[in-house]
Parts: sequence; C-alpha cells; structure tokens
Amino acid sequence: MAIQQWHDVLFSQGFGTRRVCAGLVQQGFVSHAGVVIEDGTDTVETEQLQFEVQGVSWAYHDSAYLVLHKPSGYECSQKPSLYPSIYTLLPAPLRQRGGGAAAGVQAVGRLDQDTTGLLVLSDDGKFIHRLTSPKHHVPKVYEVTTKHPVDATQIERLLGGVVLDDSPKPVAAFAAEQTGECALRLTLTEGKYHQVKRMLAAVSNRVEGLHRSRMGDLTLDGLPSGEWRWLTPAEVVAVSQKTK
Repeated sequence: MAIQQWHDVLFSQGFGTRRVCAGLVQQGFVSHAGVVIEDGTDTVETEQLQFEVQGVSWAYHDSAYLVLHKPSGYECSQKPSLYPSIYTLLPAPLRQRGGGAAAGVQAVGRLDQDTTGLLVLSDDGKFIHRLTSPKHHVPKVYEVTTKHPVDATQIERLLGGVVLDDSPKPVAAFAAEQTGECALRLTLTEGKYHQVKRMLAAVSNRVEGLHRSRMGDLTLDGLPSGEWRWLTPAEVVAVSQKTK
C-alpha cells in the first residue's frame, strides 16, 4: 500500500514543478471523488487512484506504459528538425512525468517520419532496455508496400539473410510472407537503423509504405491514428517476454 501527499502525487504524475502543483491545490483545481483537495499535505492511497485536475480525470500510475498509433509526418524526437514531434500528440503530464532533464515518457525505439503504426512509450528504463535490446528478440511485425512486385526469390533472401552496409554479418528476417503483388509482412527481432528499407533495397526492391502492426503480442487493436492509450498490466508483461 502506497501513501503519498497530494503535492507528491501531482508532481510524480507530471502536473508541473512542486510550486506549480502546490498552486493547483491552492486554487482548488484538484479534486478526488467529487471533493476538492484543500491541503496538498493531505495523504492519499495511490493504488487505483483516480482524481481530477481542472476538471480532467486522471489515473495514477507508478510508471507509464503507453501505446501510440503513430501517424505519418511525425518525428520520434524531443527536438524534431522538419516535422512535428510525436510527443505533441500526448497530454502535457505524460511529457513532464518525474521532472528533471529526462522527464516524461520516451519512445521505445523509433519509427521514421513516414512510417506509421504501433509505438510503445514508457518512463521505465529497464522496460525500455528490455524491449530494445537485441538479446531479448522481441518480434516486431511490419506491413510493407513495395515499389516493385514481390517474388519468392526476394522472400527466400530475406529469410536467409542479406548483408547491410554497416555489418558483414547477414541480417535475416524472423518471418516473411507475401500479402499482395507489391506487399509483404516482415517480422524482425533486431532494430538496426532503417532496417526494413535497407533489407528491401538489398533484394532489389524499394519500400513505398511502411506500417508497424505488432510488437511482441501487442497490437493497435483498432486504436485510431494519432491516438494513445495506457497498456494494461497484462500487456506490459506480454510485450516484454523473451521469445528466444
């Protein structure tokens, strides 16, 4: 059982500096079960805690685990160069959790600005490392649209391994299947830079469209483009399971 003062609850959930959080309470902007919180030093049980800040409902989470349906035209960067950041799609508290220089949730790996689909975000460093480490072989499934028709030879080469310019060791797809004349579903367990695009180039084809549909057992499950949701505890466990 975890007990915290309301000031600490607001700060940990990303509602601003401690001074800002104190001000939210003083101005009567924080309520719980329909009752306005008048003293920020009052304590509350945080397990399954639901509260409201300026009329907006919020659920307390010790750590944040999210899935975002990334649209095209967004960069997975806190400091984007040409396109808006994916973090602008999230509410401010998720971008400010914990305070400090490394505040907020971070993307677990990146998708290019023109790539769409499933993106996991968290502020749990161990969880992020587990999902991004090649030792854990978390499978990621991509729906690929190609410029040229896909053929059996290309599928065979992708499964057998192709050499990329940054490594002499061949890189192989965990699974590959043709889903249309110019489409295939590719499953990878590594996370090299521009890996799908480079692998298709290595078999004399070109990626025209790229969408990540699955990570481990996690799917978007109808989540609209540009929207996000919390992962359930069961999903957090499932997506971080070792597969090899």
